[in-house]
Amino acid sequence: MRADERIIFLKSELKQHNYNYYVLDKPTISDYDFDMLLEELIQLEQKHPEFYDINSPSQRVGGELIKSFKTVPHKYRMLSLGNTYSSEELRDFDKRITKLVETDIEYVCELKYDGVSISLTYENGELIRALTRGNGVEGDDVTTNVKTIKSIPLKLNGDFPNSFEIRGEIFLPHNGFEEMNKARISDDLEPFANPRNAASGSLKMQDSKEVSKRPLDCFLYYLLGKELPYQIHYDNLQEAKKWGFKIPSETTVCNSIDKVIEFVNYWDEKRLNLSYDIDGIVIKVNDLKLQDQMGFTAKSPRWAIAYKFKSEQVSTTLNEITYQVGRTGAITPVANLEPILLAGTMVKRASLHNSDQIEKLDIREGDKVFVEKGGEIIPKIVGVALKDRNLFSQPTVYLSYCTECNSKLIRTEGDAKHYCPNELHCPPQIKGRFEHFINKKALNVVSIGPETIDLLYSNGLIKNLADLYDLKKDDLLPFKKDGDKWANNIILGLEESKNIPFERVLFALGIRFVGETVSKVLVKEYHHIDNIINATKEELENVDEIGEKIAESVVSFFSNDENKTLILRLKEHGLTFEIGEDKKAISDKLLGMSIIISGVFEMYSRDELKKIIEQHGGKNVGSISKKTTFVVAGQNMGPSKLKKAESLNVPLISEDEFIKKIS
Repeated sequence: MRADERIIFLKSELKQHNYNYYVLDKPTISDYDFDMLLEELIQLEQKHPEFYDINSPSQRVGGELIKSFKTVPHKYRMLSLGNTYSSEELRDFDKRITKLVETDIEYVCELKYDGVSISLTYENGELIRALTRGNGVEGDDVTTNVKTIKSIPLKLNGDFPNSFEIRGEIFLPHNGFEEMNKARISDDLEPFANPRNAASGSLKMQDSKEVSKRPLDCFLYYLLGKELPYQIHYDNLQEAKKWGFKIPSETTVCNSIDKVIEFVNYWDEKRLNLSYDIDGIVIKVNDLKLQDQMGFTAKSPRWAIAYKFKSEQVSTTLNEITYQVGRTGAITPVANLEPILLAGTMVKRASLHNSDQIEKLDIREGDKVFVEKGGEIIPKIVGVALKDRNLFSQPTVYLSYCTECNSKLIRTEGDAKHYCPNELHCPPQIKGRFEHFINKKALNVVSIGPETIDLLYSNGLIKNLADLYDLKKDDLLPFKKDGDKWANNIILGLEESKNIPFERVLFALGIRFVGETVSKVLVKEYHHIDNIINATKEELENVDEIGEKIAESVVSFFSNDENKTLILRLKEHGLTFEIGEDKKAISDKLLGMSIIISGVFEMYSRDELKKIIEQHGGKNVGSISKKTTFVVAGQNMGPSKLKKAESLNVPLISEDEFIKKIS
């Protein structure tokens, strides 16, 4: 089979498997087999850039950096809905619109998803633009990030209009949100408050590759355009399902306001069984001609309304406030509650976040407190029943000394949290650093988990990260009956971790404020650990994306003699502390230049050109601005980029001209 034929076949297969998995929820191949097909497609497209397709399944992995989000006018205004909170108000809504059109009304009831509204524009069956609601008149262009969401089709099937808009909600399912927060907590980052905030923040991330790692999903629920197949809203949705869109199966047609109220009451009770958040029901007139006839107010359509559910709130007793010590020494106060059933789960604990929150609500042990679930997931205390407070109750005195090592806590100006400064000898911090060191995003030693870390630490085998590499099989055997395989897997996992690239090793060290992205920035700038160790605060601050806090943290970490000794020992054990040869700078001919790659090229793939730019000191950017030095323009350069480059007088050069620049 020729390369072009194989590429067409793989794109078709992957598109169908994406649809089966993310829209129908009926996968027909394993994740591994899917990944193998995707990897084959990526490799073929890199070898044959002449077959580049902006809507290929390979483009869902992201990678484009977005400096700013362009504001684009909506073709049709994105207005918010009026809210109602009772069946009486729903009946009033029915009376108002019946009076407007003087006919019986058929309604469509939809779940109101607690996410981020999105408007998708398709032309000739391909996604060309994704806009946020913004102010309703114009929104931010987040197309690059939206393309990473697997449930949103890049190309459509069947008989669809040439041009139309479809609107929906981008959201995070509960399980994906919980996994994201577990990862953030393990990195001593504040967890997201709720799935909606996390989804909104994800859409505005500047690195689309990072967006692709987040388990965003999308339901679509409204079509707009001049060539829609039907004049009935529900029928259009069913047709859109055939084109490849994820249309909610819960959407229901109701022929009376009584049926609408039945639907509302049913989901008010059953919503806790869903795998995602809803905060109400949306009721729309089904007939599009009647929608046009009713029109809009200044703020919302007259033909639709939202019924909002009340947040469930319970009261219980706060038995005790305890304190957790994180990997970076951050102290988190925890409310230990009298167990209470809330939104379908038994709640025993709630985070109190920091001393300011305790002081603000005047929370005390023994209080009757009111608890809600933030975004229907995270328990939070929202108030205190002061009338029930014991007369002899005393205000909470925040912890002064670490519960684990008795060090005096510190709190720096502008920081909400208290910290234990004894980072090298405080047990939870030490064990937390080990867990961070071996986790999937760092050194990925899957054979070691928290229980093993605890076992090895409590038995004195490990106190310092480098101690892991001193372990011998005989050291491990006494801890497990028939533990030969267990011990072998640990030693093998540690040996394989020596091949992990420098940026992940740097991240694994657990330097405060140095996450995955910052690690990559530092490695790209300094190439070798010794250069980072010797960098001054001022030098670090001159690096793009490195601010004062990060610079201070890096200097502080490497000025500590114990940390220097740690690096030396890890070097001796063979871990990677310098950039690979393929990533090293060849020259500084493009130093200080911001360059865009656009189009299809003959000699090199886009990824190869980007690597060449970095090797010669240049910086790849994703969008054209006045700061862009030049655009390397290939065949089929995007018309919008071409127009913007010309309007800003940004030079366009060919692939040949670019090669001459660096020769």
